[in-house]
Amino acid sequence: MSFRPPIRFDAVSLRRSCLLVAVLALLAACGNEPKEEALPSGSQVLALGDSLTAGTGVSPEEAWPTLLASKTGWTVTNGGISGNTSSDALVRLPSLLEEHKPVLVFIALGGNDMLRRLPQTETVANLNKMIDLVRAHGAKPVLLATPQPSIAGAVFQNLSAAEFYEKVAEEQQIPLIEDAMADVLSDPQLKVDQLHPNAAGHTLLAEKIFEELKLIGYTR
Repeated sequence: MSFRPPIRFDAVSLRRSCLLVAVLALLAACGNEPKEEALPSGSQVLALGDSLTAGTGVSPEEAWPTLLASKTGWTVTNGGISGNTSSDALVRLPSLLEEHKPVLVFIALGGNDMLRRLPQTETVANLNKMIDLVRAHGAKPVLLATPQPSIAGAVFQNLSAAEFYEKVAEEQQIPLIEDAMADVLSDPQLKVDQLHPNAAGHTLLAEKIFEELKLIGYTR
């Protein structure tokens, strides 16, 4: 049996170890801090999207932008139009920004692009252009991901966001609400048809978006 001398910590080593632990704890705490300041009640917000934002299958009062407005006190303009692709919304965006002058813009596009099998490069380019336009008007963009169309995902109630949203959000350094839409659309009981949330689905979607906004810092 070999002899191993006892391990001794001198005062310098101990101080260094304690300092390292303190720094790591501080970094962990900072990682949980909201990155943005909360928006006050009455703030102008735009929800740019397609039928999932417009509220196809439910009344305007039941769509998630209206429900989010009730939760936050913001004035949320529903800029969703059924059937819109990212190209369609890009054309509409400048006039919406001029008219409503939002401080925050949700960009919830790409679903119809995927359903129509449009080139992903085109969708990504359009999302980047929308983000740039929003910033040019002095507003903050938030990307809201749409699930990747998937028969298996629908059958097994396990849809997931298309991967390109994460790439766009990382490159543009903007918040991404990745799973809210996919989680709702994975549950048949929360849908009015194969593609759209029902009233309960929009209620849950608004709650999920609200909770994500808390983590980002836009709400308290």
